Amino acid sequence: MDISAFVFLSSSFFLFYFLFSHAADNITQSQTLSDIEGTTLVSKDGGFVVGFFSPGDSTNRYLGIWYNNIPIKTFVWVANRRNPITDSSGVLMVNSSGSLVLLNQNSTVAWSANSTKEAGNSIVQLLDSGNLVLRKENDENPENYFWQSYDYPSDTWLPGMKLGWDLRTGLERRLTAWKSPDDPSPGELSWGIELHNYPEIVMKKGSKVYFRTGPWNGLGFSGLPEIRATPVYNFSFVSNKDEVYFIFDNIQHSVISIAVLNQTRYERYIWVNGKRSLYYHFPRDECDTYNLCGVYGNCIIGESPKCQCIQGFKPKSTETWNPEEWSKGCVRNTQLSCQDKQKIGFVKFVGYKLPDTTYSWVNQSMNLEECRVKCLNNCSCMAYSNSDIRDGGSGCVIWYGDLIDIRPTAANRQDVYIRMPASEQVKGKQKMKVIVIVVVAIASVFGVLWILYCLCKMTSLRDKMENNVMIDQNIEGQSEDLEVPFFSLATIATATNNFSINNKLGEGGFGLVYKGTLTDGQEIAVKRLSQSSVQGLNEFKNEVTLIAKLQHRNLVRLLGYCIEGHETILIYEYMPNGSLDSFIFDQTRVGVLGWSMRFNIICGIARGLLYLHEDSRLRIIHRDLKASNVLLDSNMNPKISDFGMAKIFGGDQTEGNTKRVVGTYGYMAPEYAIDGLFSVKSDVFSFGILLLEILSGKKNRGSFHPSHGQNLVGNEKNHLHQARTNHPQPMKLLLHC
Repeated sequence: MDISAFVFLSSSFFLFYFLFSHAADNITQSQTLSDIEGTTLVSKDGGFVVGFFSPGDSTNRYLGIWYNNIPIKTFVWVANRRNPITDSSGVLMVNSSGSLVLLNQNSTVAWSANSTKEAGNSIVQLLDSGNLVLRKENDENPENYFWQSYDYPSDTWLPGMKLGWDLRTGLERRLTAWKSPDDPSPGELSWGIELHNYPEIVMKKGSKVYFRTGPWNGLGFSGLPEIRATPVYNFSFVSNKDEVYFIFDNIQHSVISIAVLNQTRYERYIWVNGKRSLYYHFPRDECDTYNLCGVYGNCIIGESPKCQCIQGFKPKSTETWNPEEWSKGCVRNTQLSCQDKQKIGFVKFVGYKLPDTTYSWVNQSMNLEECRVKCLNNCSCMAYSNSDIRDGGSGCVIWYGDLIDIRPTAANRQDVYIRMPASEQVKGKQKMKVIVIVVVAIASVFGVLWILYCLCKMTSLRDKMENNVMIDQNIEGQSEDLEVPFFSLATIATATNNFSINNKLGEGGFGLVYKGTLTDGQEIAVKRLSQSSVQGLNEFKNEVTLIAKLQHRNLVRLLGYCIEGHETILIYEYMPNGSLDSFIFDQTRVGVLGWSMRFNIICGIARGLLYLHEDSRLRIIHRDLKASNVLLDSNMNPKISDFGMAKIFGGDQTEGNTKRVVGTYGYMAPEYAIDGLFSVKSDVFSFGILLLEILSGKKNRGSFHPSHGQNLVGNEKNHLHQARTNHPQPMKLLLHC
């Protein structure tokens, strides 16, 4: 082979390699995307793909967009969702007039882009955002796009996609669920902005309202405090003469975040390293059902009945107030008289989802007092509020007619003032007076107690310093080789879906515990110190110091910590089976623990306790050993946790004394509970109580025998006494062992 032939073949090979190994992100008018050839478009960053697919068990073919870097194929947009292609004849192309069309068999149009602009010489391109756009070949300005998929969403809301209205063209961008996992055609549920004077997002089933967010108040939606800026993404709401829309953008580009409307609800997901987690969903509960309790009804989860009436109102059907009658709502205790304005006023309601804004009026330049006067002078006005609660509040919104779809929302900081007759205002003021009197009385008592506390604190300061000196010395001695990683708050927030309620594992004296997933896929348990915690920074410091040096298979392992701003957080290995008490005291789960498994759990706890008392470098007294502080791994192996109350003994020290008795009554040794004396024997006593609970499946506290009224320990003493009397020889041998 001569050199020219070699060069020709080499260049042909590299040309072939370049064309077919680097998928294009666009096609021109001379190119097509063909189903039968299996061609696709891939965004420049490789994040998204456009191609043909068949969903679920369906054999129909659709043109769609999906994520390229998620293990499970996740579709975010479908072109011909109303008109599937029944074979592999589909071809996407830009026709001679510059329009984007999808052709099927016999070159008939299965779908086309609804471009309102003159296309001319154009190309179709898949952007890194997942937006498929039709544009001029040499013009990448988004303002000049002829058409874009972001304007015609399917069931998925992507970062940078506007959800709402373009008032100039009448274009509505609204999510619609798939009919089923096998059928992407529009289903019953839809999710979008209702163009009231005070806009809000509404979920509909067909043409009927199913759920609503409450209006936007500058910081969030009054009925959805969960929708807010997070370390992962932020939100913006825009409302002007040209557009009304809601949009979100990712802050951490390594984390994927989208919202999906499925057949039953709206869900927000995040992906970290390809692993999906549910962040939150709506509706959350039955009280989110639109107008469940009727006019002036107030839905409260956990109450019986759920539907009640707000202050100043009573059920319309008093004698038959049941789920079938809730929708009839409530009526006033005292009817309004519009003629006498002296007898009319307003009662403030705090922390409520604002009423349906269908019949509302907004003025952004009025203050709250001007808003009150305007509402008072209109007999049809039933309530008013600030339209924007930022910076102390501004703007005016008033509601006409009956108020619908109200419920308490603790995280909502917006006040609403509801029209009331003078008699109801007096009741409200009398109630407020009672509250004020009670608060003042309580404050006075606490003031006296505070003075006494300060006096006691001065006398006990020396004792507390002595109790802490060993811990402080231990920290100083170990600071150089303390190998506990520091985690940033942003990392932990991402791992726990911003401390989502769906990730909550439980709570204790320290605060809430959440499940989290780190970016490398490792599952963790996150213990977050609450501001009202009965434990404090000393206990936090104690736990970090202790567990950092404890390595035993029956002790929970500390992975790291976070102290940032007002947050104080501990990160542990995740225990999939939770705490021991969730098994032994739960009649539906206790059957999982056979006798051999209980024996292994008891032995494991004993090994962990022996390590703390005898085998670790310092003798450690746990002081709070109980069923809820024993965690179970995936193999049901026990691990002792929660060392916030633990004490360190050095040298030959075997016991101590404290004026601050901590722990859990029912597990405390008598000498510790009464006199503050603690030692290894204190933990052994707690272990004995725990052993009885594991064997009996009953709690020591709250378990009383019906005949003699004794608790678990007293009952077992009776059994032991009877065994000694009836079987003296075997019991002598047993007690000897």
